[in-house]
Amino acid sequence: MQPYFFPYPAYFQLIMTVDKFVVYDDVQYISRGWINRNRILLNNKPFQIVMPVKRDSRKKSINERYYSEDSLKSKTKLLIQIEQAYKKAPSFEKVFPIVLKLLFSEERNVSKYNTLVLQELCDFLQIRTPFYLSSDLNINKKLSGEKKIININQVMGSSIYINSSGGEALYHKETFLEKGIELKFLKRSNFSYKQFNNSFIPDLSIIDLLMFSSMESVRKTLEKYQLE
Repeated sequence: MQPYFFPYPAYFQLIMTVDKFVVYDDVQYISRGWINRNRILLNNKPFQIVMPVKRDSRKKSINERYYSEDSLKSKTKLLIQIEQAYKKAPSFEKVFPIVLKLLFSEERNVSKYNTLVLQELCDFLQIRTPFYLSSDLNINKKLSGEKKIININQVMGSSIYINSSGGEALYHKETFLEKGIELKFLKRSNFSYKQFNNSFIPDLSIIDLLMFSSMESVRKTLEKYQLE
């Protein structure tokens, strides 16, 4: 998976399901995606949070891009927004210091920073899956799309490749089987948790789930999925 910014819970379901997790960071950075933004709950509505990325060539990969040089100002703004959104949430006192620590990391490389956030959150969630960067793997850099994903699996020695349900439009089980790899898709079960007094709003950042849930209930929520 590409390294998303404080991604939604299903992202962590995928990490906890696999034996090895590859951060797909040597693909083109797409602006206005989930690499540098996500959503939280503010005033009972979805609210977009954004970490500005330094202007650069559109041809550069995620691992070649950097967050803006004035990121301190942006991080302070983000922190205030998150505090305003969740200061009355039941787990705020436990979760907010973690968010504070991660936001103010000095790392500016987009891939390294986002991966750091993912790893630290996994540690907090007691998810022990090892991480690998696709940019560090000895793969054929000229490949793209499905062929590149298959090559990554071959280099990693995979017999099974698990992708999110969104990958069904991109990857085909027959093509993977021809290479001796079984392709499965993670289908999350419908779940909800109590936010404030609003109707449940799904697919927000993992920050939202953590703010409203105990560690035990977070784990139970993340375990609600099927592989097909």
